[in-house]
Amino acid sequence: MAGQDTGQILQYFIGIIMAALLTHECVVETLDLRFSYIDGQPRHRRPRSTVTGMSLTINQIFDISLTDTNSKTYKNLSGRIESVIDTSYSNKLTGYEVGSAKVTGFRPGSVIVDYTISTTSHTPDFEAANTQVSDSLRTQGIILAEDAFAQSDQTVFTTDQLYPLQKVELNCIESDFAKQQIKWTVDNKDPALDNTRYLLSNNNRTLTVKNTSISDSGRYSCIIQRNTIPHIQWQNIVIKQRPSIIVGDKYRVFPCDGSSFQLKCSVDAGYHIEWVVGGTVLISGSDSLILNYATQKGSCTEETFTCRLKDLPQLQSYSYSYSSVTVRISPEDYDCRNEELGVGKTDEVKTGVCGKDMKGTIKYKCESGFWKPVEDNCVLEVINKLKNELESLRVEEIPVIMADLSSATAQHNIIVAQSAATVQAIVDILFNIADLSQSVVINKSVMGNFLATVDIIVTFSASATWNKLNKGNNAENTSIKLLSAIENISDHLTDEFTIFINSIQLIRTIIKNSFSTISRLPNSATEIVIPQVPQETTITIIIFSPLYTVLPSQGTKNRRRSDVRISGDVVVIKVNEKLNNISFTFDIQSLGFRQCVFWDCSLNTWDSTGCEIKCPRNKIICECNHTASFSILMSPFFIVHIALDYITYIGVSISMACLILCLIIEAIKWKSVRRNDTTYMRHVSIVDIAVSLLIANICFIIGAAITEQEQPISLSRCTPVVFFMHFFYLALFFWMLISALFLFYRTVMDFSQMSRAKLMTIAFIVGYVAPLLIAVITVASAGPKNYVSQQACWLNWFESKAMLGFVVPALTIVGINLVVLIVVLYKMLGRGIDATTQPDEKHALVVIARCVAILTPVFGLTWGFGIGTIVSRDFGIHVVFAFLNSLQGFFVLVFGTLLDIKSTRAAASSTSGQTFLLRMRQRNVSEANISLTSSDSSNSSYAIMND
Repeated sequence: MAGQDTGQILQYFIGIIMAALLTHECVVETLDLRFSYIDGQPRHRRPRSTVTGMSLTINQIFDISLTDTNSKTYKNLSGRIESVIDTSYSNKLTGYEVGSAKVTGFRPGSVIVDYTISTTSHTPDFEAANTQVSDSLRTQGIILAEDAFAQSDQTVFTTDQLYPLQKVELNCIESDFAKQQIKWTVDNKDPALDNTRYLLSNNNRTLTVKNTSISDSGRYSCIIQRNTIPHIQWQNIVIKQRPSIIVGDKYRVFPCDGSSFQLKCSVDAGYHIEWVVGGTVLISGSDSLILNYATQKGSCTEETFTCRLKDLPQLQSYSYSYSSVTVRISPEDYDCRNEELGVGKTDEVKTGVCGKDMKGTIKYKCESGFWKPVEDNCVLEVINKLKNELESLRVEEIPVIMADLSSATAQHNIIVAQSAATVQAIVDILFNIADLSQSVVINKSVMGNFLATVDIIVTFSASATWNKLNKGNNAENTSIKLLSAIENISDHLTDEFTIFINSIQLIRTIIKNSFSTISRLPNSATEIVIPQVPQETTITIIIFSPLYTVLPSQGTKNRRRSDVRISGDVVVIKVNEKLNNISFTFDIQSLGFRQCVFWDCSLNTWDSTGCEIKCPRNKIICECNHTASFSILMSPFFIVHIALDYITYIGVSISMACLILCLIIEAIKWKSVRRNDTTYMRHVSIVDIAVSLLIANICFIIGAAITEQEQPISLSRCTPVVFFMHFFYLALFFWMLISALFLFYRTVMDFSQMSRAKLMTIAFIVGYVAPLLIAVITVASAGPKNYVSQQACWLNWFESKAMLGFVVPALTIVGINLVVLIVVLYKMLGRGIDATTQPDEKHALVVIARCVAILTPVFGLTWGFGIGTIVSRDFGIHVVFAFLNSLQGFFVLVFGTLLDIKSTRAAASSTSGQTFLLRMRQRNVSEANISLTSSDSSNSSYAIMND
C-alpha cells in the first residue's frame, strides 16, 4: 500500500510540474506517463503496439518465383522492400517500431506485396512515409502503381463451405459506415458492373452472389476509402466444383431369374455418396460405390434406385445432388447379359461406369453374345481431380498444380500412356495452365515440371494412344492443343537456364550477333544456326525427338495423309527480335519427298512458305526466311516467300517514283486543265489518287521496316503507321470511286449545271472525310490493342477482324467501279463504234480491250484479286496481287497522265475534229465524249482512252 501511495503522490507532483511548464508556454512532447507496480514499486509502462497489415502494388509482370519463399527472387525483392520500408517509416511515421517491417507474401495483379508493421499509434499518418518509400524504390528501379498503398487485412466474410447454385451474402465490417465509402472487388474486378451475378445492398456493405458456381471462386475484397490510404478487408473464397454423379445408363433391364445385379455410382473426389431406394439408405461410402441387389425369382417388377450426395441435406433441392437409375426386371429374351449393364439385343449400346481409381464412362456394344467395350472415356482419378481444380485455379497456385501434375503422371506413367482419355485430360490441363500463365513469367521449376509431363505423354509407349486420339472425330485437336500449350508457355519464361529430359531439350540464353547449337538428345544431331541477330536478345529453343505418332502431318482443315509423317526433330524457337534467317540441319536418311515446314499457330497447320530445303550428302538443311509482302493488305494469311519480297519492294519503289513524276507533270500542265469543269475534275481525281497512293506506300515501307526489326510488333510504333496507311489506302479507293462516278454521270446523264465549287465539295467529303470516319470507327471498335496485327504492321484479323475496315470498303468500291466500266462499255457499243474511233480501231474487241486496259488501274480493278488472297493461301494468286497493285503508281502515270498528254497532242493536230463532232451530234450523243480520241483538246472529258 505504501508503494502505491508513493506512486500516486509522484504522479500528483509531476502533474503540477507539467501545468507550470505549460503556463510558461514551454513546448513539451506529449508523454504517456502510465505506471505499473512491480514489487510495490512504480514502473513506467511503454505504449502497447499493434500489428498492422499493409500492401503495396508494383508495376511489373508477376514472376511465378515470388510464390516460393525460398527462391532467390523472393528473398531479393522482399529484402529490398523491407529495408526501404523500415528506413522510410523510421524517419516519417510516428509510432513506428524500428525493424518491424516484414514482407509476408506476393500476389499477382501486377505485383502486390503484402507486409506488416508494428506501431504504437492507432491512427498513423502514412502519407509522408509512403511517399518516401515510393521515391526510394524508384531509385532502385522498382516502380510503384498509382495509389499503390493500402491497409490490408485478411478477414472472414463467411465460414461456410460453399456449393454451386447457392446464394451467398458477404458483409463488410466497419465501425463508422456513415463517413466511409465502400467498394467491393472480385479478383480486382468491379461486381457492380455485373448485376446478373451480384447484388450490392445496405449502402454497399453487403455483397450478394446470387447463384454461385466454381467460376465465382476468387479473392473478395471490401475496400473502405479513407483520407490517407484505403482499408482493404479480403478473403479467398472457394466454391466447390459442381459434382458429377455418374451411374451409367439411367434405364436398365435385368432377367427375372432371381439373380443379383450391380449398380455403380461414382462422384468427383471430395464428395461422399449413398444409394437410396424409397427413402431407405441401402449403402453409403466415399466417392465410388457399388450396390449389389438381389432380385426375387418370378417377381418381375420395376424400381428406381437413387445415388445422392451424403451428409449434404442443404443440396437435396439441386438436381446435381443426385442421379437415378430405373431397373426393370423382365423375362424377355436377350443376346447379351452382364450384372452391371443388364441384358440387351445384338448391336445395342450401353454405358457403364469406370472401375477403381478411374473417373468417367465406358460404352459397350452387344456383339457375339458379349458386351464389348467400344469407347473408353475413363480418366485417371488423380488427373481428373487436378482438372477439376483448374476451374478455380489462381495464378499463384500454378507451381503447386504443375508439381502435382508432374508427380501424378510420373507415378502412373504406364496407365497414363495407355489411356487416351487421361492423355487428353492432361493436355487440357497443360493448355489451360499455359493460357493462365499469359499474365506472369514462368521460372525453371515450373517449366521443368511442364516438360516432364509432356515427355511422359509423348513417350513411345503412348504411340497407340495417340493413334486413337488422331483417329477420333476431332482428329488432331489434342495434338494441336499440346503444340499450342508449348508455344504459349515458352513465350513467358524468365532467366537463363537449360532443361534436359529423355526426349526434350530446352535452352534459354542471351545471344549476341549470331548463335548456333547442337542437340544433345539421344539419337539426335539437329543443329540450329542463326547467322545474324539485330541486337542482344533472349532466345528460347526447345528440341523434341521424333514425334511422328503425336503431331499432325496436316492441319485441321486437311485430313491426315497416311503417306506423310513428321520425321525428325521438332524445334520450337522463341525470340524477342525478328529473325530473318534461321537454318536447321537434320541427320535423316532414306526419305522420299522431303519438305521443311513450320507451324502456323494462327491457322493450326504446317506451312512450308519461306523455307528452302537443301540436301548435302546424308543431311537435310532447312533455311527459313520470314518477311512481309504486299499481299498482307487484303489477306489474313501471312505468306512468306523471297519472290514476294522482291516483287513488293521493287514494285512499291517503282510506283513511288512514278507517282512523284506524275505529280510533277500535273503541276506543270495544271493551268491548261482548268478550262472546263470536266477536265478539271478529272485531273483533280488523278492528283488526289497519286497523293493518297504515294503517302500510303510510304507508310507501307515504314511498316515493313518496323516488322523487320521487331517481333512481336511494337504497338506504340506500329499503331500510328497503320492508322495513316489505313486512311490513305481508303482515300485512294474513294478517289477512284469519284473518278468512276464522274465518268458514269458524264456518260449517262448531264450534270453540267452543277457548279465547280459544289463538285469539289462533294469530291473532298467523299474522298477524305468518309475514309477518316471508317478508320476512326475501326480503331474504336477493335480497341488500341487489337487494331494492329501481331505478325506485321497492318490491320489485325484474327483477334478483332479490324482488317474488314479496309477490305469491305475497298472491295465494295472495286465492285461499283466494275459496274461503271460495264455500263460505259455497253453505252459505247450501243451508240456504235465506227464514228467514234480511229480507222485502225474499228473492231469492237480492240476498243473494249483498250478501254479495259486504260481504266482498270485508274478504277483500282486490279485490287479485285484481293478476294483470292482472302480465301486462299495459293502462292500464285498472292504473286499476281502483289505485282499488279504494288505497280499501281506506274499504271497511274502511264494511263492517267502520259497517255493523256499524247492524246491531247494528237487531238490538237487532227483535222477531223469538226467532222467527228458533227457525227456525234447527229447521233444525239450527250456532251460526254466516249470516243477513244477527241479532236477538241479543251474537251478531253472522261474519255475511256484517258486522253
